[in-house]
Amino acid sequence: MSDFETVAASELHTATPGPAGAPNAPGQPSDIGVPAKPNGSPGKPRSLAGDAWRDLRRNPLFWIAAVVALLAILMAVVPRLFTPADPAACNLNLQHHGAQGAAIFGYDFQGCDVYARAVYGARASLIVGGFAALTAGIIAVIVGMIAGFFGGWTDAVLSRVVDIVLGIPLLLAAIVVMGRVPSGHEKTRMAAVVLVLGLLGWTTAARVIRSSVITAKQQDYVQAARMLGAGNGRIMWRHILPNSIAPVIVIITIALGSFIATEATLSFLGIGLQAPTISWGISIDTGRQHMREAVTPLAVPSVFLALTVLAFIMLGDAIRDAFDPKLR
Repeated sequence: MSDFETVAASELHTATPGPAGAPNAPGQPSDIGVPAKPNGSPGKPRSLAGDAWRDLRRNPLFWIAAVVALLAILMAVVPRLFTPADPAACNLNLQHHGAQGAAIFGYDFQGCDVYARAVYGARASLIVGGFAALTAGIIAVIVGMIAGFFGGWTDAVLSRVVDIVLGIPLLLAAIVVMGRVPSGHEKTRMAAVVLVLGLLGWTTAARVIRSSVITAKQQDYVQAARMLGAGNGRIMWRHILPNSIAPVIVIITIALGSFIATEATLSFLGIGLQAPTISWGISIDTGRQHMREAVTPLAVPSVFLALTVLAFIMLGDAIRDAFDPKLR
C-alpha cells in the first residue's frame, strides 16, 4: 500500500484501497456518493429529480406555496367545501351588512355574500390562467424543440418570430383584442382571454427549452440513438424532450400566476370577463366603487388574488432552485 493510500485509509474510515482503474479508486470508499439504506447497505444513486425532491421537502416556502395553491385549486373545483352559500343569491336588504352566519366577511352593496363570491371567483381565474399556461406551454415546447434541434435557418427564423412576439406588450395587446370581442358571451370572452394570453405568453419558455435542447442534443445518448437508426422525431420526443422539459415546467408555473393576475386586470378594466361571471377582477372593481361604504368587498378578493398569484410564483421559484445544481 502506498503512502497516499495509507493516509486516505486513516482519514476515511470507510475507505478500502483498490487497484488503480477500478470503480473503487485508491483511498475512496466503494459506495461513495450512494446513499445508504436503513440497514446500512448501499442504495441506488439518486437522480436529478430525486435530489430536487429532497431539497423541496426541506424548503418551508415550498410547502407554504403548495398548500395555498392546493387550496385555490380546491376552491375552483369544489367551492362547496369552503362555503354553503350561493354567490348569486343577493338581497338588497343586506347591503353592506357586517358578518353574520356563513357570511364571515359581510355583504357587498348588492347584498351578496363577499366570502362566497371570493371563493367562487377562484374558478374563472384559475380556468383562464390554467388553460392559458397550457396553451403557452404547448407552443413553447413545439417552437423551442424545432428551433433548438434543427438549428441553422430554422432556428434563425423561429428566433426572429420569438423576438417579434416578445416585443408585443401582453396587456396592451389583450386590451386591443378584448375590445373587439362582443359582450354578453361568457364562454366566448373566456376563450378569447385564454387565447390572447396563451398566444402572447410563450416566448420566455420557448427560449428556455431551445437552450436546453441545444445542450441535450450534444449528449452521448442522443448520438447513440442516432447511430442505432432512430429518426429525428423519435430522438426529439423520446430522448431530448424528457431531459429538457423541467425548466419549461418551472417557467410555466411562474407564468400561471402572471396569467391569473393579467386576467384579473382585464376583468377589473371591464374588458375581460364580465358579469354575471364571478371573477376576482370583477369583484375588486365592484368593491372599489363602494369602498367608502365598506372595505371588505374590496379587500377580500384582493387578498385571495394576491395570495394565489404569490403562491404559484413562489412554487415555481422553489422548483427552479431545486432543479438548478448551481444553487445547491
